[in-house]
Amino acid sequence: MSSWQIALLVVVYSVNLLTLVFIIFDTRNASKALGYMLLVITVPVIGPLIYFLVGINYRQRRLYNRKLRTTSRDAREAYKQLLEQSTAVIAQPPAAMAGQTDMAALLLNESQALLTQNRAELILNGENKFARLLPALEGALHHIHLEYYIFEDDEIGKALAALLMAKARAGVHVRMIYDAFGSKALSRAFLRRLRDAGVEVVPFSKIHFPFAASRLNYRNHRKVVIVDGRLGWTGGINVSDRYINGSNPVYWRDTHLELEGPAVYSLQRHFLADWNFCAGQHILPDERLFPALAPDLRYGDWVQIMASGPDYANPTIMLSIFTAIVNARSRVFITTPYFIPNNSINDALKKAALSGKDVRLLVPRKADSNLVTAASRSYFGELLECGVKIYEYTRGFVHAKTLLADDRLAIISTANIDFRSFEYNFEIGAVVYGPNMNGKLADAFFSDLGDARQLSLAHWRERSRRQMLRERFARLFSPLL
Repeated sequence: MSSWQIALLVVVYSVNLLTLVFIIFDTRNASKALGYMLLVITVPVIGPLIYFLVGINYRQRRLYNRKLRTTSRDAREAYKQLLEQSTAVIAQPPAAMAGQTDMAALLLNESQALLTQNRAELILNGENKFARLLPALEGALHHIHLEYYIFEDDEIGKALAALLMAKARAGVHVRMIYDAFGSKALSRAFLRRLRDAGVEVVPFSKIHFPFAASRLNYRNHRKVVIVDGRLGWTGGINVSDRYINGSNPVYWRDTHLELEGPAVYSLQRHFLADWNFCAGQHILPDERLFPALAPDLRYGDWVQIMASGPDYANPTIMLSIFTAIVNARSRVFITTPYFIPNNSINDALKKAALSGKDVRLLVPRKADSNLVTAASRSYFGELLECGVKIYEYTRGFVHAKTLLADDRLAIISTANIDFRSFEYNFEIGAVVYGPNMNGKLADAFFSDLGDARQLSLAHWRERSRRQMLRERFARLFSPLL
């Protein structure tokens, strides 16, 4: 062996060793740390490169410290009053929240999530979402705020862009955030047309060199629309023709939520925090962004907005899902397109099933990644053994991210049940209390089961050893998927 080869080996091994030490000190999640350490050991040169590009613990480093700074005295007092009202509701909860005060207190204490009464409408699939959204945008008087992970320049994207440009020309303030990675197909010409028409549009965490980006994992996965501070939408549906059934060759099953009422204030605050971070501005709350809302008899649904991301001290959405599962008294129904649970969620599902709860999990027959599909299936055996009922959606692709517990809790969010949503991405969702939304979500869930096949433990155990090995190997990289 020549001297230069020896020197190269010394450099490679030194880099690997230093990377392993860095992973141990920088990564507080043991599963994630072990995953990256395995990657570094098995792929000496590429492993360290991948870790330093996408594996740095940004929550610990607070690189996205973009909390909304409210300096308006009136805004502070109004928000303080709503917080006090939320605390009072939790102390003496209405019947609609029976058994769910732990969840409400968690969100209030961890992230000051307001608990308010609203009108909440469940929306199934993209064709129904856009049928409601476009007329609402057309009626906007003061502002339209949009935030999407995926925004494509296709038929629905062009239609939405045309409407946004028309409203901007009419004097409506239109602000739009798109994720630079999820919406990387947007052309400069498309964005220029929006800006020339008066639409303020900014990317989230712009990527200059995609293959050398340090934040590919830390993406804005949120889907939020706000109209005049009174109407809001969030859920799983992005702006793309694939989400609209009809011309789409693959049936796309998704779920979204429309909100009217003070819960929109919470969506607005999170949007403004994201906007100020992305645009470098300091927009402060005022009466146009947070308009006074008169009492409305339609405001019968108790709602909290939950959000999480690398700028949060704790994984709020993961803790909320965990709380919903462990506190369930009778049933837990989960729909998710990507299922790679951490130990806490995995154990919570087992505990709920073993204690006699009706625990059901609906996932796609096949995800859009063979590695993700294999990693997801590696968890099925142990869950089936504990009594969890697992269904694979066969009609098309199920992209909904929902959870219902008992008969008074429903969650509709942008977050999947995986490490990426819990640890790496910015996510948002709504927790809706009461039998109304819970019942609607349960009806949708049982309808979806009609287009799914249930897995049996006996059949699952008949898988080939080759398939089992493939799944077990994929699971080693679960914290990285």
